[in-house]
Amino acid sequence: MIRVAVVDDQALVRAGFVALLDADDDIEVVAEAGDGRTAVELAMSHRLDVVLMDIRMPGGDGIAATRMIRALSHPPEVLILTTFDTDENAFDALEAGAAGFLVKDTPPVQLLAAVRAAASGGAVISPTTTRRLVDHLVAARMDRGREAGTAAVQTLTGREREVLVLVAQGCSNREISGRLGISELTAKTHVSRVLTKLGVDSRVQAAALAYQAGLTRPGGN
Repeated sequence: MIRVAVVDDQALVRAGFVALLDADDDIEVVAEAGDGRTAVELAMSHRLDVVLMDIRMPGGDGIAATRMIRALSHPPEVLILTTFDTDENAFDALEAGAAGFLVKDTPPVQLLAAVRAAASGGAVISPTTTRRLVDHLVAARMDRGREAGTAAVQTLTGREREVLVLVAQGCSNREISGRLGISELTAKTHVSRVLTKLGVDSRVQAAALAYQAGLTRPGGN
């Protein structure tokens, strides 16, 4: 049996979750609470597998309670279940150690599956929240890549930057020599120095750094 505690300050909402969970053969609701402080006390006095936790409650909010529960020596998993599906709440919940973040209109079948997943050590996040979190992570990675690209490009001389832009545009050494009015051998030397300074092995990688640094656009100039 998966032993669960339900924490929500609204008695009617709490009763609905309790009824849903108790109707499942594999889940047993062993405790209830209406605030975060009591939730922590329950986690300390009961053997729990999962805590369904609301966020905004009097007498201790769910995020703070989650953090305290997860700091216990043998903590239960915590599933945040809230009507406030915001990026801030999602990040705060996950940073506090929650195993999942779900909205209260999650279909019953999915909620039961989330409880089982959490009890087994899995993580569950509502689809809309997942999409937003992924967007944030992608944006953060792009920002880091742009910063790294800019830092690397700043080590180049003015002429080497001109060469890098032409490399990013797909120009050959002969085309670079024609564009810049230098010999093909000199163009080849410049390209080699650019690759070395950027710490890359290919012209494609150099082009990617040029894009990250904002010197050019993919397939453009």
